[in-house]
Amino acid sequence: MAEKKKFEDYMTRLDEIVKIMEQGTESLENTLSLYEEGVKISKMCNKMLDEAEQKVTILSRDGEEQNFKGE
Repeated sequence: MAEKKKFEDYMTRLDEIVKIMEQGTESLENTLSLYEEGVKISKMCNKMLDEAEQKVTILSRDGEEQNFKGE
């Protein structure tokens, strides 16, 4: 089974894509392909951040409830 990529791995790849595109030496076709990959990675990162935020919210809420109950 393939190893699940980490957020940091996606960010590293996104940084690589940006650097390549900033050089301006790629063909239009390759630049579009890189842009498409970057958009997909960006969406995955946003999803991962949203999920992390939801977990933090739930954990914070649970912690507040426990403190309120005196546990």
